[in-house]
Amino acid sequence: MESLIMNLIGGAVGGNVAGALMKNLSLGTLLNSVVGIVGGGLGGQILGALGILGGGAGSAMDIGSIIGNIAGSGVGGAVLLAIIGFIKNAMAKG
Repeated sequence: MESLIMNLIGGAVGGNVAGALMKNLSLGTLLNSVVGIVGGGLGGQILGALGILGGGAGSAMDIGSIIGNIAGSGVGGAVLLAIIGFIKNAMAKG
């Protein structure tokens, strides 16, 4: 449960950081957060299931797994925001 919460928070932060860095793909603070939360949750769960991140079932939560969860989910949130921002911009041009 703790890793899921970290994934959601890390995703929200990643989505907002990506929106701030890539202004042309930003969806606004609220949607950046929502997309980041979804991307962070999905990214963290996928990486955890693949065994890339620590903190899987039955393992201890150490500082390495916490940092890995936050970083992985932040990247997942940023990537999903970039994808959705790109699609939004492409649809607006069409």
